[in-house]
Amino acid sequence: MSRYRVQNPATGEVVETFEAASDEQIQQALTSADAAYGLWREKSIQERAAVVRRIAELFEERKEELARFIALEMGKPLAEGIEEVEFAASILDYYGVHGPSLAVDQEIPSTVPGKAIIENCPVGVLLGVMPWNFPYYQVARFAAPNLVIGNTILLKHADICPRSALAIQQIMEEAGVPDGGYANIFATHDQIAAIIADPRVQGVSLTGSEQAGSIIGQQAGRHLKKAVLELGGTDPMIVLDSHDLASVAADAWNFRVFNGGQVCNGNKRMIVMEDIYDEFVAQLKKLADGLVPGDPLNMPEGAYGPLSSRAAAEQVNAQVQRAVAEGATLEVGGVLSEGEGAYFSPAVLTGISRDSASFREEIFGPVATVYKVASDEEALELANDSDFGLGGSVFSTDTARAAKIASRLNVGMAHVNIIAAEAAELPFGGVKRSGFGREMGPLGMGEFVNKRLYFVAG
Repeated sequence: MSRYRVQNPATGEVVETFEAASDEQIQQALTSADAAYGLWREKSIQERAAVVRRIAELFEERKEELARFIALEMGKPLAEGIEEVEFAASILDYYGVHGPSLAVDQEIPSTVPGKAIIENCPVGVLLGVMPWNFPYYQVARFAAPNLVIGNTILLKHADICPRSALAIQQIMEEAGVPDGGYANIFATHDQIAAIIADPRVQGVSLTGSEQAGSIIGQQAGRHLKKAVLELGGTDPMIVLDSHDLASVAADAWNFRVFNGGQVCNGNKRMIVMEDIYDEFVAQLKKLADGLVPGDPLNMPEGAYGPLSSRAAAEQVNAQVQRAVAEGATLEVGGVLSEGEGAYFSPAVLTGISRDSASFREEIFGPVATVYKVASDEEALELANDSDFGLGGSVFSTDTARAAKIASRLNVGMAHVNIIAAEAAELPFGGVKRSGFGREMGPLGMGEFVNKRLYFVAG
């Protein structure tokens, strides 16, 4: 099977295949990206920002076509796909509008006579290695700030998202990014390693699995290249109490099964106080009951889409079955479809033992895992007992009580009474094995930047 392919996860049918790049094509892309950097960095930041604003406009204009591409590639229902493209456009527009002010020079006091300025300068060619779960949003949050600052980009997308990857490059070029300034590359693993090693490349950003992050991080470290890694998560959602538990449970369920549960910062561990636990689980079961498989291109009410691939669905099924074998209870759902399709019915899982291997794992699929606790301290201790540290949330009618716990979460993003606050201006990223670096918001502007001291004696 071709490495780069469009394979409809609803049916398993391979719709189209694409040739991987030759070594010569990779070298040409590197040469072009380096040459484009020489031109792109010489434009004013306002000129570059105007191009990025135009990219945002084109995303918005073509959102329905772009959403259709990913419905076929990775199974995202059309309505969710349109939402994703709109979010990507908002990120591009944010940096197009605010990027120049976020990158403004800063004068600092100096004991040495003269004028000391911290400049924000581009660094050069960057490599992005992007995942299939949000094919447009992930690219936008990496590309937008870096194009505004003056870097150029080689983009290696997921091997199941070639059409959307090519569409992004076409939009970039149409908007005015110079030839080679943003190039999609259908690269192999060996070619990625060679690109990271190339002296013309100054950094690499990866969003993906813990395993992929470990490999890319090792390669970047070996060649002294800056890296940003956004990896997995087992984000806790602590529910202490509620005036409307059904509403909180519905929010918990909808966020957990959004995008087929294939979300890095999904609320993968729901930690609920014992006095409301039974009702909370009952509400989740009610929401999970009676759902049917649906076509991502024409999704009816009460339906769920496929996961990104048959292999992904089989992996989630194996994880759920292993948890049950270790003593957990599958309350509802969790049925793997027969045939070639990638359907796995949204599930509720309870009773996972903290001594089991399953407790440490991230389930990248539509599985709501619920834990019962008896105190605030137990909830916090359970929440922080993870190798990951992406996001987390605490819910209570007593905001101060929730805030006290949320402030002690070992995560990159802590929330009170909302599962995940997400917008172009809000930074995203984690700690521990969830990676390092930040994307989006003001912090996203500062990752691949030469913060150069410029000193004029006087």
